[in-house]
Amino acid sequence: MDRPGETTHFGFRDVPLEDKQTLVNSVFHSVAQRYDLMNDLMSAGLHRVWKDIMINTLNPPKSDAPFALLDLAGGTGDIAFRAANAAGEGFRATVCDINPDMLAVGRERAAGRHLDDRVSFVEGNAEALTFPDRAYDAYTIAFGIRNVPRIDLALSEAFRVLKPGGRFLCLEFSTVDVPGLDRLYELFSFKVIPPLGRAVTGDAESYRYLVESIRKFPRPNAFAEMIRAAGFARVNWQTLSGGIVALHSGWRL
Repeated sequence: MDRPGETTHFGFRDVPLEDKQTLVNSVFHSVAQRYDLMNDLMSAGLHRVWKDIMINTLNPPKSDAPFALLDLAGGTGDIAFRAANAAGEGFRATVCDINPDMLAVGRERAAGRHLDDRVSFVEGNAEALTFPDRAYDAYTIAFGIRNVPRIDLALSEAFRVLKPGGRFLCLEFSTVDVPGLDRLYELFSFKVIPPLGRAVTGDAESYRYLVESIRKFPRPNAFAEMIRAAGFARVNWQTLSGGIVALHSGWRL
């Protein structure tokens, strides 16, 4: 239960905890149609490399053995499609996102890729999933966990829905740790990305929030401790591209 007056961050602003999800929903309603295009522009295409590393780490079976993936906050289907293309005939993915606009983009793309028989889309909240206990072989979330108001609840739900032996993978922006690159990254983030968002989507403020939210996200070791606290074992992480992103992994044993 939320405590009266409890607050959290929305970018650099403190907001009532109960208001954050509505504010985040408004951001993704605004950017849904050009979300993946902006990812290409903001990362110079590197987000594709990072996501491929995530899928290679997931390593879904190439056989027809059943394998069920739950991909959270992946409304446009990018992670699920990559996993389906890397997997065998037994693979099925459920994409769960709280934002119907993002899900609409994903469903359209799934049909265009003839993957709608292997990838399904469900509206839902990462903090209170409607899926049964121990239902999935893997849980992925890419660039979405920092937008969840109560990250600890989302991690607990991830643990609950995974089968014993199931894997949790989280790809998220992190803290640049290369001298010189950190200053360039800061300049690019605050001086280039919001104007770019205005030019491409007509919305600079949503991209200012997304940049600010990266700075408020826990550092890799602190986030790893949160994953352990949710019950996961063998928790580790690797940083990519000088610390711009981190890929965290944990297992339900």
